[in-house]
Amino acid sequence: MNIDFTKAPSPSYLIDERLLVKNLEILKQLQERTGCKILLAQKAFSMFAYYPLIGEYLSGVASSSLYEARLGREEMNKEVHIYSPAYDDKDFAEILEVSDHVVFNSFGQWAKFKEQVKNAPRHIECGMRVNPEYSEVETGLYDPCAPYSRMGVTEANFDPEALDGLDGLHFHTLCEQNSDALEHTLAVVERKFGNYLKGMKWINFGGGHHITRQDYDLDRLAQCITAIKEKYDLEVYLEPGEAVALNTGYLVTTVLDVFENGMPIAILDTSATCHMPDVLEMPYRPEIINAGKPGEQAHTYRLGGPTCLSGDVIGDYSFDQPLQVGDRLVFCDMAIYSMVKNNTFNGIALPAIASYNEEDGIRVIKEFSYDDFRSRLS
Repeated sequence: MNIDFTKAPSPSYLIDERLLVKNLEILKQLQERTGCKILLAQKAFSMFAYYPLIGEYLSGVASSSLYEARLGREEMNKEVHIYSPAYDDKDFAEILEVSDHVVFNSFGQWAKFKEQVKNAPRHIECGMRVNPEYSEVETGLYDPCAPYSRMGVTEANFDPEALDGLDGLHFHTLCEQNSDALEHTLAVVERKFGNYLKGMKWINFGGGHHITRQDYDLDRLAQCITAIKEKYDLEVYLEPGEAVALNTGYLVTTVLDVFENGMPIAILDTSATCHMPDVLEMPYRPEIINAGKPGEQAHTYRLGGPTCLSGDVIGDYSFDQPLQVGDRLVFCDMAIYSMVKNNTFNGIALPAIASYNEEDGIRVIKEFSYDDFRSRLS
């Protein structure tokens, strides 16, 4: 790894460019192998300092809002796709200025904006998100096919008479899953919506594909892509977010205090609720370099943040040596869903954003101040 984390600001998100390129190479090879197009889902990773690099490997970006679409257009300027559960009238004209594909969530939305799309000064391809009512997502918060979902049109509500002008279908049913889950989903999508694919230009498999994970079955994914391409003569899009920056980033933090209350407790200068919200939302326990599970090593601590939220607890970890005030701890896999979801609750400052490569070493790209906190308020 050979990164001297003591040289990074604390707290800071630090992206290892070498690991990012490694992931991008895998995704590029998949595109070359299958002819699919892969988009960066900005909802997981929006570090636009790397958009020029990412654009050398991927086909563009997937967006969930006007601001994400603008960011993709301005910073990468390749294909810009957008999907939203509902579009706001006041944003839609600008969405058409920056987007190449617009995916709708209902036939009502399509009817509302259809003429505006047709009259746009540039060609926009449009699609409909479908809900196959099948997923293998275990965490309800992240299951787009849960009962009464607001995501996509179900088979019962699908209107074949309203397809005129639509170029593709989109589905998203995965969350941190392998290609077997995609294979199972595709079987349901084909059974419910296959007849409508024959007149389309493209299909979008959505995100949630953990393509760059070590145990991911790339061969099965490639088979899924080529089978759909050949059967329906379609272009296939995938829009992974996590897979782009999976295991490429760290959160560097410092121990502020250590004390006892039934067990040793350490307060850090980083917060679960502010700086890594998925720790509480998912929930999950991020790994720390050279730390173990509780009791695994000699000294176990509960690690918490500096906010007033009682539950601002990252987890219990063990260490070979007792923690001391000033010690640096480094959390792993902190590129995804961290910078994009962080907040300034309690007036806690946002971590700096930094990068590492062998030529430049650690480079601080952005630091945040009181003005960043104040500017969000009034």
